[in-house]
Amino acid sequence: MKKISSLKISISGVRGIIGDSLTPQLAGALSQAFGTYVGGGPVIVGRDARPSGPMLLQAVIAGLLSSGCQPIDVGICPIPSFLFLAKEAKSSGGISVTASHNPKEWNGLKFISRDGLYLTPHQMEEFLDIYHQGDFTYAPPDRLKALRAESQPVEPHLKKLLGYFNADLIRRRKFKVALDCGNGAGAILAPRFLQELGCETVVINAVPDGSFAHGGRGPGLYPGVHFRRTRPLIQATGEWRAEGSSLDQSEPLPENIKEICRTVVKSRADVGFVQDADADRLAIVNDKGRPLGEELTLALAAQYMLGKKKGSVVCNLSTTRAIDDIAAARKAPVFRTKIGEINVVEKVLTAEPAAVIAGEGNGGVILPGVHPCRDSFAGMGLILEYLAASGRTISALQKRVPRYVMIKDKIEGSAEQGYRLVGLLKKRYEGEGRISLLDGLKIDFPDHWIHVRPSNTEPIIRVISEARTESAAKAAIRRLKKEIEELKNQI
Repeated sequence: MKKISSLKISISGVRGIIGDSLTPQLAGALSQAFGTYVGGGPVIVGRDARPSGPMLLQAVIAGLLSSGCQPIDVGICPIPSFLFLAKEAKSSGGISVTASHNPKEWNGLKFISRDGLYLTPHQMEEFLDIYHQGDFTYAPPDRLKALRAESQPVEPHLKKLLGYFNADLIRRRKFKVALDCGNGAGAILAPRFLQELGCETVVINAVPDGSFAHGGRGPGLYPGVHFRRTRPLIQATGEWRAEGSSLDQSEPLPENIKEICRTVVKSRADVGFVQDADADRLAIVNDKGRPLGEELTLALAAQYMLGKKKGSVVCNLSTTRAIDDIAAARKAPVFRTKIGEINVVEKVLTAEPAAVIAGEGNGGVILPGVHPCRDSFAGMGLILEYLAASGRTISALQKRVPRYVMIKDKIEGSAEQGYRLVGLLKKRYEGEGRISLLDGLKIDFPDHWIHVRPSNTEPIIRVISEARTESAAKAAIRRLKKEIEELKNQI
């Protein structure tokens, strides 16, 4: 196999390893191309808490200024708040410096439209054409704009959240919530949001310095809030654990959130919430201190929302079958899309009947009534309102979700190798199950499914299976990996 580049350019933006595939020079050129693409005007810029963020942000600002745009710097900002602000501020668009769940040596750029949404595949193609052609706008000195700063970037988002949920109902329950912000951008808003909902909050890892170490950092950011110092993945809708360990502490994987599980038990919290680095994904820990798994985040949200409103559900191909069972019980249609937030969002905007809940099985809840983007804060609000309205515990609610076991694995490989593998596997599986080539290769069997696809964000090929039992899911993944091993010389 040839060497795989760490630079990833996809509908999720651009990601790479700092000093290797992603440099300030590249960030500046991409930003100048984006400024050319949007035609000038105000552009929101911000970042997550990674140490490399300030360096890249300065390059982004320089690129935008040179193209005649006026950058509006919001500093460290959760990506759901950033997206909401980009729309509310009537900007020309936005660039967020973030690599989401990738390890700290990675960083990236996410490009946002004036609607507060990620660029669609077509828009991304138009923008990248400008970048590759190098046909950038250069503003003369007398037309260069001044850099502006926005000191309260999360306020519009917070106001929308508090107005959407039944805050009085939640406040009456006086929940105790354990919160792990992962030392990421979520720490800017999450403790305050929970306080506004009347929750007693025990917070760990709430210093937004990008360390991603789930051991906690010192107190002092939020008066009145308690602080404490502090690889195949098997998920069941009701249980979550990992085999092996992860090198990436930014992801809310089970081996990374042991401290919040202990915090839930020790503080006797009603629920625990865990955010990823840019706060678009949410994992939940139940009142017994057990992580539910990211798949259950969307399943619980769908279960509650479909009980409140009639409408449809939109999710991606790799999301648990529990969504289909929950929707079928309420006679609600389910629309499945390619992986990638914008693919889900595009369907949300056109779904008939209208989507009342959407998202991805990685903990990304999309609540269209707030804003069509993955939003861990909207996820928290939904779960707390569900708890308050039902009068049940989170462990009791999870038992109402149909149980499946999902195994997520991966192999190293480029997108090109991944697509070759998909073609070879399709030939092997013709006549077996219902085949979808919408995104990689997914095959639905009566009692399980398998999915193979190149990642949009990392130089890997994802291999996933789901079944009713762990033994069946393991058997499916073993068979799949054995076949991949037999085909590896051809990819």
